[in-house]
Order: sequence, then structure tokens, then C-alpha cells
Amino acid sequence: MARRLLLMHAHPDDEAINTGVTMARYAADGAQVTLLTCTLGELGEVLVPELEGLAAERGDQLGGYRIGELSAAMAALGVTDHRFLGGAARWRDSGMMGTPGNDDPRAFWRCSRDAAAFDLAVEQAVAVIREVRPQVLVTYDEIGGYGHPDHIMTHRVAMAAAERAAQPEGAGEPWAIAKIYWCAVPKSVLQRGIDALRESGGVGFDGVERAEDLPFGNDDDQITTAIDGRAFSAAKQDAMRAHATQISVDGPFFALSNNVGLEVLGTEYFRLARGELAGERDENGRERDLFAGIDA
Repeated sequence: MARRLLLMHAHPDDEAINTGVTMARYAADGAQVTLLTCTLGELGEVLVPELEGLAAERGDQLGGYRIGELSAAMAALGVTDHRFLGGAARWRDSGMMGTPGNDDPRAFWRCSRDAAAFDLAVEQAVAVIREVRPQVLVTYDEIGGYGHPDHIMTHRVAMAAAERAAQPEGAGEPWAIAKIYWCAVPKSVLQRGIDALRESGGVGFDGVERAEDLPFGNDDDQITTAIDGRAFSAAKQDAMRAHATQISVDGPFFALSNNVGLEVLGTEYFRLARGELAGERDENGRERDLFAGIDA
């Protein structure tokens, strides 16, 4: 069976943080892995001092620069098919909820109140689905993991596109996606990471000492699937380093890799939103393979 995996993410770097080892594992196993990124991340904070002039409030060239970062990250993960929804810069980073970036004419979040814009974004995603014909789609949950408007909109567009792509209307042959997963992180895993950082003299994530106080994370019983990608942890770290304007090598991700080894970064977790759980389960009763139960 030719396995085809489509991942929809909001900004460059989201794919490496949330699904880096999953992408690397399936690419190495010979699956077709396609990344569809919805914006260029133009409003991201620039962490490299000599590149601060790229920021939106200055040169507003960060989005173009991040195309190169994403290409380098994909090379690290072994992924050759990466695209932008509607083409590069069709949809602009909306910024955090309630900020002026939400109102930009090209802001992806504009799709939340402009029916024509939403329909266009869905059609653009449908075109990719019908071309790639993935058996598995990975995206975010209803709150986009932590409430970022572009993550929420990515979820809405992805789910609507999956529905529409299976219908007979429109250009291209209909395609029904067998399994849809939402990215997830168990709170127990977050807590182990926080504890490890604190024990090594750190202060956890932004000073937070309890996973319950973070704006992201899932109750453990929500997790249906765990992908063991420990063999690809180095590739994930290289992909994150490629997003240098957004991820600091001194940040919590790399501290975690030093303090708790492969446990936190080497396994990625998901919630099955559509389809049937199948195949072997791990010691926690979680599915081990996104493609389990898919025959063709």
C-alpha cells in the first residue's frame, strides 16, 4: 500500500514542534508526506538580533525569510513535498487573538467572519487533498491547541475541506480521508518535562510549575495514539534549529532534550477525530501507527 500523510499547520515551525518525529519517521519508512502550511508566520517574534529588521513593524520581510527556514527544516526531516495554502503569502499571519493583525485584509483569521474567504481557503485545501489523496490527515483540535487564531482557522479549514473533498462537486476526483488526527500533548508528559527542568535548575515553561496552568495540554485519557519517533529525535531538533528566528537553542525544547533525553521530544501524541482505532497498542492502550487499519 502506498501510504500518504497530509499535515496542515498554521505557521512555519509548527510542524517541527508538533509533528517533527512523526513526519521524519513516515518519510523514512517510504510514505508520501505532504505539509500544507497556511501562512508565512509574518508576525512572529524575531529571536535573532541581527535579523530584527525583518519584523512586521520594521521591514515586514519575516515571512519571506521563513520560507527558507521551512525548507531547511523539511530537509532535516526528509520531507520533499511542502506547500503553502493558496500559494506563499496568500494568507497572512493573524497574530495573537485580539491584536491588530487579526484585521489585516489577508489575515487568515478573516475567514472566521468572511464567508467568501473561508470558502476560498477550503477550496484551496480541497484541491491539495484531491491531488495528494491522503489516507491520513493531521491538524489541530477545535481550539488550535492553545487558542491562536491561525491554529483555530487551520482546524476549521482542514475539517471542512476533508468533508468537501469527499463530495462529488467541484474540480478533481472526490477523495475521502480514512483517518483524521488532532495534535495533542498529555499533561502527564508536560508535567514530567516541567519537573525535569526545575530539578536541573530551570524554571519550567515561562515559570509555570504545573501542567494544569499551561494554555495547552490534554488530559491523558484523551490521547488515542502515540507515535514512537525516538530514532528521529535528532532530526526533529535539527528541524527546530532551522527555524532560528522563532526557536532559541537555549529555550525549553532544547533544555528538555538535555534533561530528559528522548522521552518528551521523541514521542508525539494525537487524538483520533475520525476513523477507527486499529492495530497494536502500547502499554497505555494507545494506537502505535497512524495508518493502522487502512488497507489501501
